[in-house]
Amino acid sequence: MLGKLARQHDPNVLVGFDYADDAGVYQIAPDQALVQTVDFFTPVVDDPYTFGQIAATNSLSDVYAMGGKPLTSLALVCFPEKADLKILEQILAGGLSKMVEAGCTVIGGHSIRDEETKFGYSVTGLIHPKKVLANRGAKPGDSLVFTKALGTGVISTAIKKGKAEKAWIDAAVQSMTTLNKTAAEIITTGRVGTAAPGRPAEQGSAFAVSAMTDVTGFGLIGHAREMAIASDVSLELRAGQIPVLEGALECIRAGYIPGGLNNNRDFAECAVGYEAGVSDEVQALLFDPQTAGGLLISVASAESAKLTQSLAAAGVSAVEIGKVVARTKPLIRVTP
Repeated sequence: MLGKLARQHDPNVLVGFDYADDAGVYQIAPDQALVQTVDFFTPVVDDPYTFGQIAATNSLSDVYAMGGKPLTSLALVCFPEKADLKILEQILAGGLSKMVEAGCTVIGGHSIRDEETKFGYSVTGLIHPKKVLANRGAKPGDSLVFTKALGTGVISTAIKKGKAEKAWIDAAVQSMTTLNKTAAEIITTGRVGTAAPGRPAEQGSAFAVSAMTDVTGFGLIGHAREMAIASDVSLELRAGQIPVLEGALECIRAGYIPGGLNNNRDFAECAVGYEAGVSDEVQALLFDPQTAGGLLISVASAESAKLTQSLAAAGVSAVEIGKVVARTKPLIRVTP
């Protein structure tokens, strides 16, 4: 809808909404730019503290996906008038715990009465203007590296239906409460630990990363599609290499399909071609809307192994799941 409105022309906007990128970037000095994003949603788990952690992790992710460092945040709260305020206190406490872990200061927020609980944050970060890792820039010949695993959407749906096994819930919660902080630090600096607040690192990546995005509500295919369109390339994904959370495929077989998955599929599957051997369950999972999902990284093939090894050494699961090719049809090809 924003695209239908009159365009503002501001030379300081380095990244706007033109390419459906993860966050906006606005230059404020020759060596400094703000990274700005906002995200909030309804509960995906039963425990309020854990929900707060997940919401914060998800909100912070877009700043990390741009290669930035989160600096400040504002809480966004929708809460029922007659609900127990102790629940809200636990949600806020969970969110704060992740903001503290990220080194991001909560400086305020806004709340309204609503029949359905919703929670999230607006987050502002810092980045060097010339070192932004946008979703455009992927080059033919690049390898595609992916962190984390798919399946939080279908498992969350099973949780809401009371059908999720404990092991499935534990795996999904672990994924959704793991910040992309360490991954972003390795990608941008080659080590854990970033520049101090107010002094963003000048390198965009310690590796030859040409584009990056996080995989969230539009699913792996949706965000891969955005990267392909923005970069004017096509992508090939190897389904057998894509990591999957425990229980995710079982949820799909049992019919625990979130509405967002079907919406994503209706919108983006026209850009996808499947080779024989890619199962129906895996095809569906590629469109599963993720909460606080992993990073999809387009990196020079010569440095892919080095990147995945560096991430693994820092405790970040990372797998090469495909490659970038010259623009062709279909836009995204999925092989077994």
